[in-house]
Amino acid sequence: MRIGIDVGGTNTDAVLMDGRKVVGWAKSPTTKDVSSGITNVLRALLDQTQASPASVSAVMLGTTHFTNAVVERKSLSRTAIIRIGLPATSALPPFVDWPEDLRAAISGEYHLVHGGYEFDGRPISALDDAEIKEAAAKIRDSGIDCIAISSVFSPVNPDQETHAAELVASVIPNAKISLSHEIGRIGLLERENAAIMNACLSHLAVRIVQSFRDALVGLGINAPFFISQNDGTLMSADFVEKYPVLTFASGPTNSMRGAAFLSGLKDAVVVDIGGTTSDVGVLSQGFPREASVAVRIGGVRTNFRMPDVLSFGLGGGSHVKTDPLQIGPQSVGYEITSRALVFGGNDLTTSDIAVAAGMADFGDKSRVAHLDKALVQASLERMWEMVEISVDRMKTAAGGVPVILVGGGIILIGDKLNGASELHRPEHASVANAIGAAIAQVGGEVDRVFSLDAIPRDKALQQAKDEATQRVLREGAIPDSVEIVDVEEIPLSYLPGNATRIRVKAVGSLAVE
Repeated sequence: MRIGIDVGGTNTDAVLMDGRKVVGWAKSPTTKDVSSGITNVLRALLDQTQASPASVSAVMLGTTHFTNAVVERKSLSRTAIIRIGLPATSALPPFVDWPEDLRAAISGEYHLVHGGYEFDGRPISALDDAEIKEAAAKIRDSGIDCIAISSVFSPVNPDQETHAAELVASVIPNAKISLSHEIGRIGLLERENAAIMNACLSHLAVRIVQSFRDALVGLGINAPFFISQNDGTLMSADFVEKYPVLTFASGPTNSMRGAAFLSGLKDAVVVDIGGTTSDVGVLSQGFPREASVAVRIGGVRTNFRMPDVLSFGLGGGSHVKTDPLQIGPQSVGYEITSRALVFGGNDLTTSDIAVAAGMADFGDKSRVAHLDKALVQASLERMWEMVEISVDRMKTAAGGVPVILVGGGIILIGDKLNGASELHRPEHASVANAIGAAIAQVGGEVDRVFSLDAIPRDKALQQAKDEATQRVLREGAIPDSVEIVDVEEIPLSYLPGNATRIRVKAVGSLAVE
């Protein structure tokens, strides 16, 4: 059996699954330190299902720890970047587009050295070992041990980044090194930013992963645990310690994967309404549609894979203000059980509106009996309109689309939405996020530029597919389960040599049962 856990802004959800069957689930308020909230919900889940900790074969976890650290500028390590690219790239140095407070939080230090490649793999200039070692020595003398290394077109040829990492490690033996070609895609500044973010989370990742291990051991669960990535797949605990940045936006991704599993639909719009916010995304072949443009994290442009998600301030704990009517974006969050009217509080929330309208039954209904019926109806219509507008913004064609409602806040939505050809509320929809974590597969992706004058198109495609497949197998996938789920070709007409960018994604089932 597997346990899936998802940490949200309001609740931490957990679900126990036996194969594809949901055995039981539990919710617990998210705690400030997050880890104790995970312990609480796991204890509640095991008590409810009477499952033996020894029967758990794996634990899958979606966490907001690393996103919160960047957004809040907390628990970040001092970080340096070595960019390989001189005599090119000096016009726009590292950190050029970073918010000053975030750069100050990591004491951003950078060094530019010679090297890098053209798009077709030809070197810009030779790598100078002495130059790399000199930069590493300066970083060491500054007391910094978290280092990002980026190079021009390293996704085409990673050799210089890899060699530079070996040189840096010889000068700083305990260095935490992040290589940009392992994290980001084509596009130097955005890929470099992603690598720097990953590096500044290195020490936090080790602490967080260990706290998760301790929490599981404390409950007698000795099974391996995995953390969900933002593309709907899993990575091992050891992998998270090296690539914490890949957990960004894993929460909405888990919800979409859970929605696909529960509804049986592979192509649909998913609306996940939580306690604080709503996330709207699009399923394509059962996986979240990825953002096609650079995504800002904590104010920094990055280009590593991220789900295309529209978030807005509507949740079960959203404040309802009158005169004029306003829903959210402020929310009582995990304090809903003490601040909402139906729970004896003084704040009018969307949950109070749902209870007053007879769409939900919890708390003390008498405490919302005084609400004006016109206000209740107007609030409901405003909430539905917010969702309808978001669905319309996310779909790519005119006409109705299937819509799947998940999350604890779907009590706010009626039985019909404009723009929805069909509306699905699957069983266990309130814990779709935890189910998405529990059923997640392992994945691998290749994003490279090929010169089709140098290699035939079919051979380039096959090479990319083989590389993606091998990455999935290295992550522990069952060989027979591996499949290619996405292939994208983008001709780069502005480059010579019939250049084409090929991106391939493969997934496979994890061998843990």
